[in-house]
Amino acid sequence: MAFGLGLGWPPLFDVDEGAFAEATREMLQRRDWIATWLNDQPRYDKPILIYWLQALAVAVLGPSEWAFRAPSALAACAWAWAVWVFARPRLGHDAARLALAMVCTAWGPWIIGRAATADALLNLWLTLAGLDIWRYLEVHPGENRVALRRAYAWVALGLLTKGPVAALVPAAAAAVYCLSRRELRPLWVAARDPWGWLLLLGIAGPWYAAILATHGQAFIDGFILKHNVQRFTHTLEGHGGSLVYYVVMLPLLLAPWSLRLPGTIARLRQDWQDPLAVYLWGWALFVLAFFSLSGTKLPHYVLYGSTPLFLLLARHWGSGGRLPLFGAVALLGLWPALPWLTVMLAERASNGYYADQLRLALALAGPGYWVVTLGAAALGLALFAWRRGSTATRMMALAALHTLVLALAVAPWAGEVLQGAVKRAGLQTRAAGVSAVTWRFDAPSFSVYRQAVTPRREPAVGEWALTRSDRDPPWPAREHDRRGGVVLLERLPDGPATPGAAQTSTSTASP
Repeated sequence: MAFGLGLGWPPLFDVDEGAFAEATREMLQRRDWIATWLNDQPRYDKPILIYWLQALAVAVLGPSEWAFRAPSALAACAWAWAVWVFARPRLGHDAARLALAMVCTAWGPWIIGRAATADALLNLWLTLAGLDIWRYLEVHPGENRVALRRAYAWVALGLLTKGPVAALVPAAAAAVYCLSRRELRPLWVAARDPWGWLLLLGIAGPWYAAILATHGQAFIDGFILKHNVQRFTHTLEGHGGSLVYYVVMLPLLLAPWSLRLPGTIARLRQDWQDPLAVYLWGWALFVLAFFSLSGTKLPHYVLYGSTPLFLLLARHWGSGGRLPLFGAVALLGLWPALPWLTVMLAERASNGYYADQLRLALALAGPGYWVVTLGAAALGLALFAWRRGSTATRMMALAALHTLVLALAVAPWAGEVLQGAVKRAGLQTRAAGVSAVTWRFDAPSFSVYRQAVTPRREPAVGEWALTRSDRDPPWPAREHDRRGGVVLLERLPDGPATPGAAQTSTSTASP
């Protein structure tokens, strides 16, 4: 339910979902299964595996939002299942069920599990690798070679999904644990396992060899140096933040379970006596520290350490009170207020484009939005007041309510506010059968919806252009559509100005 319900309802979100989806569409169009392209330009941001899986889904289901997101949803389901299988024999049935519920309903995993990006798939491989490394370490350290070699395979698939971070996180988790226990032999044995290296090179090596053979230094500069080394040493694309960035973001990403986090942290010293807890804390704290030091910060990076946190939260749930229930109910009250808060934010926005977009928030929150959000808030209050059942069971019910609200109301509404106009413009341009560009506007989903490559440049006379409301063209133009901050216009010939040409529109500007 969490990852499948309403999966295809919101339009593709720019920039990331649009870029992944368009690169996949161009892969199918070009029949180039080695390199990825975005609007006819090489794209070196990520390795190839997510594009292959999206291409398979699109080939079977057609180019829909549901198909582009299906690999992430399936990966997230497998991620939750892997956590449950690991936790059940080690933490007990109740804690395993709680950990599974957390993966499915915490806001961060829920978002990436329904996004047409590489992040849910990477988290699956990180989880499988990290949990198999513990299976290798837990009994007679260094003896369970089957689990170790599986971990090598998961790392290889991670290298095909997002690159070196897939090896860094599991290796660091193992190193932190072994160093804390002063048991270095398992690390040495793991690093020298020939079958493990053969698996890793056999799975990941062929694509890396092929892309280096075809793109050479351009791939090294784009993928290795820019999107890996420079992401850590510099702030790319304006995604910076202070050292406490993830301390602030982590509670939001783990909501509605976050209020149990302080109590779990308080037990860290006690956990230091338990080997599994030491391993989980080392994994989580390494991720938090490493990405806090990174020059480029995006919220989802800290989710690479969320699996051990979910296991620790579930392990210590029995020592918690009703405070998490109160927090979950309070957050349910956020959703009915969200359109009003968004409009208030629009009035304070300094960016004209975003201000115009956010002003649509109330108009696009239809009756269904209010029924779902207000109904969920009322049901949440009833669950909080109902004293039957355990706190854990009621918390899972409240978390499930959050996923229902997000899937049925909030995500479709947010998609219409932020991306509905881009989708409409793409479909309108495709129906008109005209040449189009994007002008001073980065919206790759426009190419997906018009099913054609869209250059980013100034339009020629007669071409249509997708642009922003705060970008006034210096040439005569006719508007074909305007909705919020998104404008679809056509460049007219230079010469004597046509009275009202820049204001002429073939469709209404209202929501």
